[in-house]
Order: sequence, then structure tokens, then C-alpha cells
Amino acid sequence: MENTIYILDDEEDILSLVSLNLKKSGFHPVAFDNARDFHKALQGNVPALIILDLMLPNTDGMEICKSLRKDERLSGIPIIMLTAREDEMDRVLGLELGADDYITKPFSPRELVARVKAVLRRSTPATKTTRKLSAGILTMDFNTYEVWVKDEKVGLTSTEFRLLKLLVERKGWVFSREQILDYLWGKEKIVIDRTVDVHIKNLREKLLDAGDYIKNVRGVGYKIEI
Repeated sequence: MENTIYILDDEEDILSLVSLNLKKSGFHPVAFDNARDFHKALQGNVPALIILDLMLPNTDGMEICKSLRKDERLSGIPIIMLTAREDEMDRVLGLELGADDYITKPFSPRELVARVKAVLRRSTPATKTTRKLSAGILTMDFNTYEVWVKDEKVGLTSTEFRLLKLLVERKGWVFSREQILDYLWGKEKIVIDRTVDVHIKNLREKLLDAGDYIKNVRGVGYKIEI
């Protein structure tokens, strides 16, 4: 399923537009106009990425995103939220729930495909990397994108993993929010400084006791300190 992208949206024209442009770019889109069929498909398959509308009849895209991130089998799937909501708080809430990107309607199909490729690129482990790195009770495997705290496996999104990797590889270094944004998104950066705080908050919660390793240096940024 490495080329398969699930699209959940109740607007038929949006489904057709997104599917057509993804096909042109070599992807295999699978469109759903209701959450029931979407969840049924996920029972047997794990797509490479999900494009998720937030405003769905009889359900909330935010809740779907939240449930996916709680499912160990599905938690690592990159999610792009597609919505007519333009409010900054909606964007921040989506990121808090684990979305990897957020696109508002109306949108450019070319930009959407570019963002899909960018998210997939960020989510793909480096095949030549086989090493593990430990910091106190925290262990990271850069080949499998797996993280353990003591003997307990912790499920992180690809963005959270890359942020943690940056901090762990340079223990003691302080990174500003701008440096973190540049590292995570580079030229594709369309997010706000607060996005970093959201991901740090999620990391601290998910890492349990190891969450205390992440320190906030007031007025500067974040670092790992053990």
C-alpha cells in the first residue's frame, strides 16, 4: 500500500478532483464519501497517507484523526486535513490531534499533490540508517521509526519522531522554534511558530517519564537534558 492514498470527503467534486490529480502523479487514490466505508477499508489495509475532510455529515474529522492516532496499527499513517475552516485555532487543534499538514478549501490541486509528496518524503525512514540511539530511559530506532521508554513502545507521528530525533542527536543543544520549523518543513514551511509548542506538548505526554527530558529554555527554544 506504499502508493495508496485514502481520501475521505463528502463532496463528490472534491473527491474526483483530488483523485484525478493524485493519479496523474503516480499515486493510487481510494475515495470515500462516508466514514463507515473508510473505517471498514482500514480494517484490512494501511494506506501510505490519508487526506481527511473535517466537516463531514454525522461525524467529525477531528474525532476521526484522534481515533487514528490512538490506534497502534494506524497511528503512524500521515494525515493531511482538508477543510473549509480557515481559523488558526482549528489548524492548531488539528496539529494537536496529530495531523501532519492542513490545507484549506479552495485549494490548488498542484499544491495539494506537492504537499502530499512533501509529507510522504518526511515520513519515510532513511533506508541506509540502521543505528539506534539511547538517551536515559529513551531509545530510538532510526530505521524502523520506533521509540521505547524503558521497555514500553511509544507511538509517535513522523513529525514528532523527527523533532525528537533532532533533539536527541544533539543533547544539550538549544534549538529555537524557527530552527525547528526549518528542520521539519524547510522551504515547504506553511505553519506557525506555535506548531512547535503543540508538537513538544504532544511529545512530552507520549514519552511518559522521558517527557521530562525536554526542557523549555525561556525566550530561546527547546533542548533535551538528562
